[in-house]
Amino acid sequence: MVKYADIAKAPTDLLSDDYTSKVTLKCKKLAGDKTVTIETERASSGALSSKVGTKFSIGGFAVDKIQLKPKGDYALETSTSPMSGLKLTFKGGSGADVGVEYTTGSVFATGVLDAKDMSKISTSLCMGVGYGANVGGSLAYSTGKSAGISSYSVGGNYSSGPLFASLTTSKGQANLGLLYSVNSGLSLASTSVHSADSPLGDFTVGCAYKASIGDVKAKIGSDGVVSACVSKDVAPKVSVTVSGSVAGTDFSTFKYGLGVTM
Repeated sequence: MVKYADIAKAPTDLLSDDYTSKVTLKCKKLAGDKTVTIETERASSGALSSKVGTKFSIGGFAVDKIQLKPKGDYALETSTSPMSGLKLTFKGGSGADVGVEYTTGSVFATGVLDAKDMSKISTSLCMGVGYGANVGGSLAYSTGKSAGISSYSVGGNYSSGPLFASLTTSKGQANLGLLYSVNSGLSLASTSVHSADSPLGDFTVGCAYKASIGDVKAKIGSDGVVSACVSKDVAPKVSVTVSGSVAGTDFSTFKYGLGVTM
């Protein structure tokens, strides 16, 4: 079973994960039986800012994320499962979202209420229909003065052997995602947007290759920006990701990123 929000996850992740223009250091350290994570980012001015977080569970109640941020704000995510197939969630910080997830057989349903402003209710449903296919949809309803359906989407995905394809629709456009695993070391992916006004809108194509120097990824978008990144485990529990992008042949637009996780 799959959540509708993840129905196009495979090609989207290949074309987005690991690419960055930030310089970051992520450290995980045991504090008793809990793991504390410190994430530090360097700004263009050279200033450093850090976020400190952890997660833990007490009985059947899980704190999936509690994080203190540089400006004094925070993020909090909790969950509990009172019965088989049912999960209650809460996400707090700048907002306060109360959610429910329910799974049975090949069905995955979700619901989220904006409990802070009481301004929106969101729901989604996805189900497996056999032969490697899933179909579903999502709906968001705004309350208050502008009450009504604020957004909706329907779509599905299909996987067979090395091929994965997804198609979703929203706001009068169709979003197509494709992923093809050539072999165990090479995968190709693309995402594209199509509509009546623009039959071929924004698109991105890319690949991922497991090389001796590390996991290499590259992509190019319809805006002409070429990006590449390399991720490698340089020591036990230490990984380094180097990323760069440039708009066409204009190297004055070059941006780089570096991430270290240990």
